Amino acid sequence: MSQTDRQKRLRLYLKQLNRQRKQQARKIDILCNDLISAQRSYIQRLSTISFAAEFYRSLLGSTDLNHLLVRTDRFLRQEVPGASVAFYLRQPEGCELYPHWDDELLVGESSGVLLRLSPDLADSICKSDEPCTHTEIARMACESDLGTLDGLSVATLPLRDMGRPLGFVLLWRTLPVVVTAEEVRRISPVMCGLSQAIRAARVPVPSSK
Repeated sequence: MSQTDRQKRLRLYLKQLNRQRKQQARKIDILCNDLISAQRSYIQRLSTISFAAEFYRSLLGSTDLNHLLVRTDRFLRQEVPGASVAFYLRQPEGCELYPHWDDELLVGESSGVLLRLSPDLADSICKSDEPCTHTEIARMACESDLGTLDGLSVATLPLRDMGRPLGFVLLWRTLPVVVTAEEVRRISPVMCGLSQAIRAARVPVPSSK
């Protein structure tokens, strides 16, 4: 074999070797990215479980509806710093706003001015039975409601009991600070347990007589 042929074969071998190395490097990159994504997902699930466990622990012993909502209000404002919280619970005549200003405990815990939605808007949000962003709420609102929402970033999370709407949790911040989709996503998993706790707190305790 001539020197020229040997050099050609060597160049071909090196070219194939470089191609294989590049393919291997791409496979390693894909594997590393998959591992990083799986780790992030695992950490996110752990964070969600930890948040839910801490939230449910904070509600232990809350058999009174007002105390239950006070504890929930405090916990959610810690999780969504700077946000205000209110609860609209469904009644036979429509959604009722909590907290009540005639309850000293709730007044002491409430942060800022309470955002009061019109009965029609509150009822529409309750019937939607889904988390609502500011855009979706504004779409349901009439002109007077839009004035109430002016300058605010608003979001809601539904409260459901075995598929039936119990009401919703209302979160809001003063613009330019917004209530983010990530914050809503983070606290959404505890709404099921909160709904069950609210339902249990609203059931009259049987008389011992």
